[in-house]
Amino acid sequence: IGETEKALHDVFKRAMQASPSILFFDEIDALVPRRREDKTIGSRLVSQFLTEVDGLEELKEVIVLAATNRIDMIDPALLRPGRFDMVLEFPLPDAKGRLEILKVHLKGRPIAEDVNLQVIVDNTEGITGSGLKAIVDRAVFESMRETIRDRSLAKVPILCIQQRHLLQ
Repeated sequence: IGETEKALHDVFKRAMQASPSILFFDEIDALVPRRREDKTIGSRLVSQFLTEVDGLEELKEVIVLAATNRIDMIDPALLRPGRFDMVLEFPLPDAKGRLEILKVHLKGRPIAEDVNLQVIVDNTEGITGSGLKAIVDRAVFESMRETIRDRSLAKVPILCIQQRHLLQ
């Protein structure tokens, strides 16, 4: 008990000592979730984080950045002016955006004539850009795997991403 809060204090202390510096917290919602009535370690950690951020006003050479996919899970006190003043939202890509993202990740790769990206776009609503990249990466892997397997059968296929690879 108290070790996590001390570790958080030490992170901010080192940042101030090494200023100018940038502190980046990924998945900030895990560190400072909405507080509940009980005095859990999560509540104490949120309080410690807020104390540390408020103390940075004196030292202007420490910048605190954070990222989350769940801003609704962050304690509202963290988003008050003077703490995280600017919130940038990156919404999920729409259909046109998903198509462009797929094109970027498929650029320069051998693509079969049967590939219809609109089918992929229509089936990926709610998928992030990184999720779309993962689909392309997996399709490339499956295509490579087939090519290697077919070569071992004395066939000489040409590596090519097909619709079934993307759907897989």
